[in-house]
Amino acid sequence: MTNDKPKAFLFDLNGTMINDMAFHNRAWHDILTQDLGASISFDAVKKQMYGKNQDLLERVFGVGHFSQEQIDQISIEKEHRYQAAYKKHLSLIAGLGDFFEKAKQSGIQMAIGSAAIPFNINFVLDNLNIRSYFKAIVSAEDVVNSKPDPETFTKGAEILGIEAKQCIVFEDAPKGVEAAQNAGMKCVVLTTMHTREEFSDYHNVFAFIEDYTDPILQDLF
Repeated sequence: MTNDKPKAFLFDLNGTMINDMAFHNRAWHDILTQDLGASISFDAVKKQMYGKNQDLLERVFGVGHFSQEQIDQISIEKEHRYQAAYKKHLSLIAGLGDFFEKAKQSGIQMAIGSAAIPFNINFVLDNLNIRSYFKAIVSAEDVVNSKPDPETFTKGAEILGIEAKQCIVFEDAPKGVEAAQNAGMKCVVLTTMHTREEFSDYHNVFAFIEDYTDPILQDLF
């Protein structure tokens, strides 16, 4: 970091605040293969899990394969299956609760910038009772263009009233890091789902961490 400390933290949700991406992967793989008849491996599904649910379906089946009504039905069914499987495991990634508190005490604004639908964001925030930490929430329904487009993060920064260069994004996915880079923001990468090598194309990574107990995060305050 430079001598200028960040004024805002923007968090992706899944895989970044909670370690749940394997549950999303399983739910999507089951829907795509068992319900919809796609021939796609578990690892191939993992690579497609970025952006909106509609974007994923269109990448796998092509634009126009499903009506909007069908897309909405498939999307909510996938989220119900994910939540049913994950709820008993729901918890913040280690150290994040204390990190939220330190950021709050330091006067750092916080927002969520996620490709998740509000149904999933509310599932996490309300079950973990952490909604009060966030001054802005940008979901899939709040943007026209999903990650790697920067809109999710630029909109979050705009709501907070903080310049992009004064924001730090927390992400777990390459396309999310790319979105942060496109927004002109530095990024901390959680290695919950992807290896460091998968982020080699991006020059905005400040640090790689396994969880929020990593001492390098103290440099942000």
